[in-house]
Amino acid sequence: MIYPFWSAIWPYYIVALAVAYLIGSIPFGLVLTRLAGFGDVRNIGSGNIGATNVLRTGNKPLAAATLLLDGGKGALAVVIGGVYWGPDIAIVAAFGSLIGHLFPVWLRFRGGKGVATGLGILLALAWPVGITACLMWLLIAVLFRYSSLSALVAFATSPAFAWWLADPQIMEFSAFMAVVIWLKHAGNIRRLVRGEETKIGKKS
Repeated sequence: MIYPFWSAIWPYYIVALAVAYLIGSIPFGLVLTRLAGFGDVRNIGSGNIGATNVLRTGNKPLAAATLLLDGGKGALAVVIGGVYWGPDIAIVAAFGSLIGHLFPVWLRFRGGKGVATGLGILLALAWPVGITACLMWLLIAVLFRYSSLSALVAFATSPAFAWWLADPQIMEFSAFMAVVIWLKHAGNIRRLVRGEETKIGKKS
């Protein structure tokens, strides 16, 4: 038997998940580099579609646009879900947009690593947590010049920031994002250990 309450709300979860996934799956890095005449960004550097790899084209405005749009799509999905259906649906939308970026249907489920989108999600879910994560990313980037290391530290510490500045639900989702993003950075972690990771701004 389906309880009346669940039967009333489950369509919203499915719609929010689907819409957020489609928003998150837009590969802005790939689209922008092709429009700018750089070809397929997956053929340079790390092969990733994110802002760090776009920066390896040498075009800083293009990389900045990719960063903002990738972060913006995560935030947009969360805001839409939260405004129309409340905080629980906002979490569902956050999950959908992150998975969409990581596994976009348009690119045979081979997407980015979720850093900019994840930061956008955190900013929309709980802006103090998002701000502290961004500041942590920036601090590590300035000190060590490794985008991957910055992302790993920022997301590893985000559950603690969420515990302090937000609520248990956001803390749990932050922990989930941290695990997923660390898994997506497995190759980067190996290169960091071997001292072979490419620094920020270095052209391919």
